[in-house]
Order: sequence, then C-alpha cells, then structure tokens
Amino acid sequence: MNKYIERLWNGLIKENPTFVLMLGMCPTLAVTTSAINGFGMGLATTVVLVMSNMLISMLRKIIPDSVRMPAFIVVVASFVTIVQFLLEGFMPSLYASLGIFIPLIVVNCIILGRAESYASKNGVILSVFDGIGMGLGFTLGLTAIGIVREILGAGTLFGARILPQSYEPITIFILAPGAFLVLSALVAIQNKLKQRAAKQGKAIPKESGCASCGNALCNGTKNIQEVKE
Repeated sequence: MNKYIERLWNGLIKENPTFVLMLGMCPTLAVTTSAINGFGMGLATTVVLVMSNMLISMLRKIIPDSVRMPAFIVVVASFVTIVQFLLEGFMPSLYASLGIFIPLIVVNCIILGRAESYASKNGVILSVFDGIGMGLGFTLGLTAIGIVREILGAGTLFGARILPQSYEPITIFILAPGAFLVLSALVAIQNKLKQRAAKQGKAIPKESGCASCGNALCNGTKNIQEVKE
C-alpha cells in the first residue's frame, strides 16, 4: 500500500481515534447532540491537526527535546486561536454551539499524541497525511454519533426533518447518557463486523495505541521526563 494512502487508512480505519483508540472522548460525548455539531468539531480539529503536524514536523530538528511538549502546545494553541476566530467571524451559529470545546482542542490528546508520536519523528508530507487521516477519522466518528443522536433525539438530520411530525423524540439521546449509549452501540457494531470478517478469513488490522511504540496504553503520548536513548 502506498505510504501516503496507508496514513489515511490508519486514521480512518485501523487506528480511528473515536472507535478504536477511544481518544478525544470529551468533545465526542459533549458536542455530538447533532450531526452538524459533530461534523463542525471534527473539521475544526482536522484543520488544527494537519497544520500543527506540518509545523511540528518542519521544526522537529530545531525544538529541543527537553521542551518539546510546551513547544507543541504553543504551536497547537496558535492554530486553535486562528480556527476559533474564523468560526466566530464566519460561522457564528456553529461557534456558539461548540462553545468552550473549541479552545479545548488545545489539550485534545489526539493532536498532542500525533505531534509526539509521529510528526516529531517523520517528514512533513507524511505528517500532513497522518493529520488528514486522523482528522477525518475523528470527523467520521463524531458525525456518525451525531447523526444517530439527532435522528433518535429530534427526528431531524442536519437540521432537516426526516421523520414524521407524529414521531415522539427519545429525549435521552440528546442528553449525556445518550452519547454513551450511541458510542457503545457503534463500537459494538464495529467489533461484530471485525469478528465476522475474521471468521471469513480476512486480515483484521491490529489495534495499537501508538503508531511509534505499539503500546496500547500509550495512545500516542510518552512521559515528558523519559530518558532519551
């Protein structure tokens, strides 16, 4: 598989941040009350992820190892501020819906994890494709959860009514417990499909927490005080 396509496949399927690595759960559960909110948060995170991966990769040989995490946070925070101003200026309704979760992108473990485990160790082009793959995977996860919650909780999809007026919305799905129910159901469906594929003899991609070390408990981050080999 082409190495660039492999980075996209990795983020979308093999190490999907939402359904496989279970990263970024705070915005995943909080903003997905509707499909448009999930899609908007996913795209905002994707932009920050791609741009921060690109810049961190370009500066990887310049940033001292002892201050890499603070430097990464400064880079990410700069792009988050830009995205926040753009949303506030051009998409005020979406900006109001996402609220505090836009600036919280700064501490999203997906972004910091990819910066630490991949962008700081690889070239610019590969890091950009890694950011695109992970960002689209996150967007896919948030949008899928938002679609289910919006349909069941309001009878609409992207704000347009698709169920008859007689439909009685299931209010729990637009509340916090509904996010857990939908997430668990989608993960269960994914695992069922993987089991079915395994029975048919198809190769199933291994789930790994970190692309650099393969530690399922790492999730793309390392201790800042680790001893450099």
